[in-house]
Amino acid sequence: MIEFYAQIKWVHIITVLCSGSLFLLRGLLVQAGKPGVAMAAPVRYLSYSIDTILLTAALMLLTILPGAMFANGWLTAKLVLLVVYVVLGTFALKRGRTQRTRTICYLAALATFVAMLGIARMHSPLGWILLLR
Repeated sequence: MIEFYAQIKWVHIITVLCSGSLFLLRGLLVQAGKPGVAMAAPVRYLSYSIDTILLTAALMLLTILPGAMFANGWLTAKLVLLVVYVVLGTFALKRGRTQRTRTICYLAALATFVAMLGIARMHSPLGWILLLR
């Protein structure tokens, strides 16, 4: 399967960007007072589809790459932040009881997403911080 590494990696990257963009849009809709549009069935199903492709590509990459690639803990850090991102995202889009809670969770979820991008890009748990050295 290593011969398909480049294609799988691109699918993963593209779906990361699609997933993040869709969350950004849905969050903006909720912030604008249009949660019905953000949570409409077609939008939710699109989100589920993108995230399923993203997870499938991630698992394929995990099985292709050698274990030494993950020795410094960057993947673990990214997975922990993924759980944080999902929890914050659910509060930002529907579980937050007040507008303030939804706004704080939305901004925190976006910051978590950016942190995950940095970790993935740098292949280090420090992520974007490496650029400051």
